[in-house]
Amino acid sequence: MDRIEDTISAILNGLAADETQDYCDFTLEEQNEASAAKGITPCVSSDYVPLVKSTVTYIVIGVLMNEEGEILMMQEAKSSCYGQWYLPAGRVEPGEEIEEAVKREVLEETGIIMEPKSLLLVETASGSWFRFVIVGDSIGGELKTPDKSDDESLQAQWVKDVEKLCLRSSDIVPIIERARAYNKSPPEPWHGKILPVIKGHQKLLLRLLVCIKKRSNNRVHILLSEKNDIHLPLCEINPRKSLHSILKTFMTEIFGADVAPHKPHGVLSVEFSGRPEGINDGVCLTILVSFRKPLEEVGIIDKYTWLEVSETLGNEILNKLPKNMVTPLNVIR
Repeated sequence: MDRIEDTISAILNGLAADETQDYCDFTLEEQNEASAAKGITPCVSSDYVPLVKSTVTYIVIGVLMNEEGEILMMQEAKSSCYGQWYLPAGRVEPGEEIEEAVKREVLEETGIIMEPKSLLLVETASGSWFRFVIVGDSIGGELKTPDKSDDESLQAQWVKDVEKLCLRSSDIVPIIERARAYNKSPPEPWHGKILPVIKGHQKLLLRLLVCIKKRSNNRVHILLSEKNDIHLPLCEINPRKSLHSILKTFMTEIFGADVAPHKPHGVLSVEFSGRPEGINDGVCLTILVSFRKPLEEVGIIDKYTWLEVSETLGNEILNKLPKNMVTPLNVIR
């Protein structure tokens, strides 16, 4: 099982998992069949293919703070929100990586060159809209002034009290508060540098790292699927359902209707590659889940099993359970 431990260690350290989407345990086709068996009409075709800016939307937001604690803001030029203020943000373009997109949006809308530091938050609305909030530093450029206004923005400013502005939406206020906490000095315990991993996927996927302790020896165990080959549980994301609903359905598929109390902690990794354009427009989110009850009290379906990991790896996993040690996942209803 050394390969599995290496895969888990890679995910915990912000690297790509050495697994393929061919090992998917709960495909859209299987989800639709399960729905049909209950008399429910499937809400999406089993042949769904994610295509950037067509059938799936990826948004990026850049959050930059200077040494004075001011936040980089831009003034909207779009007619629907003309003159209002917002964080630099926009859609990932076909053939573009997530980091490339956030650097481009920040530069176009503010004139500032951004160096991304880490994912701050991942948000989803339905299973086909994702927003990646990335905190970063200014490493150059020239702040956009009103005389340089264009279709991207009217101007940009470093702002201390963001809530005094006429905001396009107040949804960025908690994001800014989180960025201030992340940049606080002296720093509180936070996860290390977590940025999207460049790895192509042709589907929208949810991978689970499920951990539990065994009462008899107090060792950490992780859940594995034995379908096709040994791997971490992997589920296709239904683009018409919320991630909460998808996670609940997948956990029920694994543990049965009476699944024991458990806690999703957040996102360990985001795997995405926009290249080649139109081929790899899917994404894979790896979510950390822990059980409160011991292994002896949690039953599983036949094609899944528990693996006892080394003490070193077990401690690495446990270190990810406290607050702020993984990237939060915000599911917008």
